[in-house]
Amino acid sequence: MSGEVLENLRKAIIEYDSAGAASWARKAVQEKIDPIKALDTMTAAIKQVGDGFARGELWLPDLVGAADAMTSATPIIEEEIKRRGAKRESLGTVVIGTVYGDIHTIGKTMVATLLTADGFVVNDLGINVTAENFVEGVKRYRPDILAMSALMTMTAPEQKKVIATLKKEGLRDKVKIMVGGGAITQEFADSIGADGYDPTAPGAVKLARRLIGK
Repeated sequence: MSGEVLENLRKAIIEYDSAGAASWARKAVQEKIDPIKALDTMTAAIKQVGDGFARGELWLPDLVGAADAMTSATPIIEEEIKRRGAKRESLGTVVIGTVYGDIHTIGKTMVATLLTADGFVVNDLGINVTAENFVEGVKRYRPDILAMSALMTMTAPEQKKVIATLKKEGLRDKVKIMVGGGAITQEFADSIGADGYDPTAPGAVKLARRLIGK
């Protein structure tokens, strides 16, 4: 029975079925399936889609659809992991979000999805995230990496504000910061004191690995 549930959970993600993914995640909990195995199954499914995207065999809507399905199921499984006191091996923890004033989500979602597929634990704060909320996220999740996206030129300075707020709170040296988005360049990233920049989602994953020495 557990094999059938996990296979259906996997299929829901690669078929971009958000409702199905959530339903099978709840079924996995009901059947007392090891939540680590369930999360590993989901991660493998996302990796399959992410690899297809990187090879040019799948497109952005495929990646976004799979990410949405993953997002619908993940909290259910993570709550069961927490309830059991279990732990999952990971490359590191990332807090990610789109800065205040910017409601663009696709680029951030792509990066978050590919980071998850690569083995990172990703805490997505969403869009329109204030500097204060980024700092709260760093305090709460204690990530190895803080990743910020800004698509618009007018919102790019928010990344600088976040870094300044982290310095004020004495947290800047406790986290690596990577930035990206359509409005960001390497020159801008250097000017605000970010630890890294990459213009593509697959490149962001490689950057994250470099930043934590993996």
